[in-house]
Amino acid sequence: MTDIAIIGGTGLNTINGLVITHREMVNTPYGQASSPLVYGELCGSKIVFIARHGSGHTIPPHQVNYRANLWALHNIGVKKVIAVAAVGGIRDDMRPGKVVFPDQIIDYTWSRENTFFQDNQHVKHIDFTYPYCEEVRNLLIDGAKSAQLDPVIDGTYGATQGPRLESAAEIKKLENDGCDIVGMTGMPEAALARELDICYATCAVVANWAAGKADDVITMEVIEANLKKGMEKVRLLLSKTLPCL
Repeated sequence: MTDIAIIGGTGLNTINGLVITHREMVNTPYGQASSPLVYGELCGSKIVFIARHGSGHTIPPHQVNYRANLWALHNIGVKKVIAVAAVGGIRDDMRPGKVVFPDQIIDYTWSRENTFFQDNQHVKHIDFTYPYCEEVRNLLIDGAKSAQLDPVIDGTYGATQGPRLESAAEIKKLENDGCDIVGMTGMPEAALARELDICYATCAVVANWAAGKADDVITMEVIEANLKKGMEKVRLLLSKTLPCL
């Protein structure tokens, strides 16, 4: 049984160095997962990997089947999840290329299937005071420091609907609300993991300054260049963290 999973976001559809043993396409009570579950060994640790946006990055954030993805991982016995995500930087120290481990989240999404408890099922009111698992988060922070990545070890993730990027006025509102980074996939993924008692933490890579935080217009070329550098840091981070998990 594999109890560690990595959910790959934009920029991490595959993991270099993962020695794959097999793949499994999963149909769940909530529909089909975004991609096959990829089983393998990375840095001496057995893991399972799933691509949040599909193997070819074809699923936009608002159409990801978050329930199917988390249920599929839970069903095979996964206990700990590292969720990799690309984000925009709002706070001054959240500059492009930074690796960030948020400790809070604010949900601005709508119309997403955001709970396993509906259709007259027994309701589970999860405690979401601290939305990320401190055990996994602290191990990620220690791994990043060991790799000399100079991580940002706190911050509030503002989860927006997407798939479009935000306006400058929207980012100003998020900043006033206390958000430090902005992304499109943080919710309901974190809450669904909590409902399933999965220890979940996010490793965010800042791909660009959020709208209005820099003079330049945001382009995909800039995002992709920053993500390429950032995901190399993630791979180094995983090599330090996975043995500890």
